Amino acid sequence: MTRQPVSPDLVSTFAPDGTLRASINLGNPILAGRDAETGEPAGVSVDLAREFGRRLGVPVELVVFDRAALSVDAVKAGRADIGFFAVDPARGEGLRFTAPYVLIEGSYLVPDASPVTENGQVDREGTRISVGSGSAYDLFLTRGIRRAEIVRFQGAGPALAALRAGEVEVAAGIRQLLEGEAARAVGVRVLPGRFMVIQQAMGTPEGRGTAAQELLAAFVEEMKAGGFVADALKRHGVEGATVAPSG
Repeated sequence: MTRQPVSPDLVSTFAPDGTLRASINLGNPILAGRDAETGEPAGVSVDLAREFGRRLGVPVELVVFDRAALSVDAVKAGRADIGFFAVDPARGEGLRFTAPYVLIEGSYLVPDASPVTENGQVDREGTRISVGSGSAYDLFLTRGIRRAEIVRFQGAGPALAALRAGEVEVAAGIRQLLEGEAARAVGVRVLPGRFMVIQQAMGTPEGRGTAAQELLAAFVEEMKAGGFVADALKRHGVEGATVAPSG
C-alpha cells in the first residue's frame, strides 16, 4: 500500500523551523551512544529519529544529552520536537507518549560479598541504593521503596562508581549496563531477575496537538510491525532489550 505523504501543516507542527530536532539520551546505551570511529551519536533512537525526519521530508538535528532527565526537559520546554523516553507517570505533564517500542529490564548490582541474593531483599533499613537522578528506575523506586535509602547521582557512571567505592550497598540501573559493569572487573554481581520493565517510547510536547500525537503513534506502530526496530537492535548489537508488542 502506498503511504500517504504527511500534510504540510503537520510537517510544520513537528518542525516549525524546517528542521526536526530530536532529543537523544546517550545515558541509555541500549538506545544510543557514540560511534567508536566517528564519535557521532548512533543507535536505535537515532535511527528512528532520522527515519521520522525522512517521512516528514525535513533534515534532522540531534540534540544530545547524557541523562534522561535533561532529554525530557528539552522536549517539555520545546527545545526539541521529539524525544525518546521511558514512560513514567512523573514525566507525563507537558508530554504525550506513544506506545513503547522497546522493553528494557531494570535490575540491581551488588558487591560479591553482599548477603543480598534476590530483589526482594533490597528494600531494607540500612540499605542505600544508588541511581541516576531522574532516570526511569529512579522514578519507579521513588514510588516503591519504603525502607531503603535512595542516593541519587548525576548519571549511571557515578552511581556505579559509588557501589565500587562502598558508598552504597546496591546500584540500580538498566540490566545490560549492569552486566557490562560486572564483566569489566571482578567484585560485583547482578541480582537475578528484574525489579521493573522499562517501556521506552517516543514523545512530543503536549502542545503540538492531537494530530501530531496520532502521527507519531502510528509511526511507532509501523516501525515495530515492519521490523525496523528489530533490525535496528540487531544492527547495533543490542542485547537485553526486546521489541514491544503492538500498542
